[in-house]
Amino acid sequence: MDAIELIGAGLSAWAVWLTARRRAWCWPVGFASVLVYGWIFVHAKLYSDALLQGAFAGLIVYGWLRWLRHLGNDGRVVVAPLPPRQLAAHLALGLAAALALGYVMHRWTDAALPWLDAALTAFSLVAQWWQGRRHVAAWWLWIAVDLVYVGEYVYKDLAITAVLYAGFVVLAAIGLRDWRKALPEAHPAVG
Repeated sequence: MDAIELIGAGLSAWAVWLTARRRAWCWPVGFASVLVYGWIFVHAKLYSDALLQGAFAGLIVYGWLRWLRHLGNDGRVVVAPLPPRQLAAHLALGLAAALALGYVMHRWTDAALPWLDAALTAFSLVAQWWQGRRHVAAWWLWIAVDLVYVGEYVYKDLAITAVLYAGFVVLAAIGLRDWRKALPEAHPAVG
């Protein structure tokens, strides 16, 4: 399992690095990483995380197509502000999804951490949606989610993945810094 986890970690780190650099190739690399991690999470009985990988696959296709329509002259995606109403609505939807998925996982599966895993899954989907829509706020949410994921993976003895997610926190901070600089001048405070 360690070799497969290393492959998944490498692909995931590469995808996040490309995303932080606003490069559209982040999406196909990310697609490969979700295939690997879907398999890993099924074997670790982290079913919400496994389902998340399937949802990520769909959002990756969406994000890639969307980004390809919004590339600047330098080949990088153009960053877009996130309106506060959408931010609040998406976070509320994430909370509702976390509660619903947590209940399902708690009631009908042998999931190791049903409520925590479900919450991380739901808010990861919100962050991925925002990433596909080119919002700086995605990086704030990724930082929060990834910090909690580190603890979950340490607890589940997925050391390589825990280290990977600690690295994701660093990459998300870099992405946040760089994407904020890339915000259009008309919306410098949003994001």
